[in-house]
Amino acid sequence: MAEAAVSSAVSTPVVPELTSLPVRAVLPWAVFVGLLMLVALYFVGAEQGATSVFAGAEVHEWVHDGRHLLGFPCH
Repeated sequence: MAEAAVSSAVSTPVVPELTSLPVRAVLPWAVFVGLLMLVALYFVGAEQGATSVFAGAEVHEWVHDGRHLLGFPCH
């Protein structure tokens, strides 16, 4: 009776090395994205109110559904 040759070599999965990002490279982008988020929050939450920047109701109409989605009352 012939026995089948069994390979005892176990293949190990290849795991990519994780590299760390320096804080100095990420910080300007984090500040930029944070400022964009604050501007978006202003337009959705406070525009056409007491601190209105633009006259008229155009901005209010553009962000109306987002305002309700985020829980801001508008009427």
